[in-house]
Amino acid sequence: MRHGKKVNHLGRKTAHRKAMLANMACSLIEHKRINTTVAKAKALKQFVEPLVTKSKEDTTHNRRIVFSKLRNKYAVAELFRDVAAKVGDRPGGYTRIIKLGNRLGDNADMAMIELVDYNELYNAGKPAKKKSTRRGRTKKTETAPVVETPSSEEE
Repeated sequence: MRHGKKVNHLGRKTAHRKAMLANMACSLIEHKRINTTVAKAKALKQFVEPLVTKSKEDTTHNRRIVFSKLRNKYAVAELFRDVAAKVGDRPGGYTRIIKLGNRLGDNADMAMIELVDYNELYNAGKPAKKKSTRRGRTKKTETAPVVETPSSEEE
């Protein structure tokens, strides 16, 4: 049984799996979308979303953590420079998986994984969304305008 086992091993040893996910994450950051199998896309989503969250705060420590996972300084620079600026106000959910059907050769389920903020087709028709808050709204008290009364000195 698979109780408590959250990692999809993808039929690979640990070192091969980590290298493959790092390479796929670098490609995703560079090209903003890639085509792969559904299982690899789901594993990549779990791998890359915490890295994007780390990139929202540009510190040396966060850069080193992300570099230890990605192993590509150009992808790290792109992530912290461009991607983090675009997803800065988003509270998570940086990637989207779109299923594409089956691969011709071996009938594997294929999917496209993309960074959400870089898809211009989905974002073109929708107006900019107001930022929602997670706390209760406070009512603003309106003050009555002060009316000046004419004084008796003017006569």
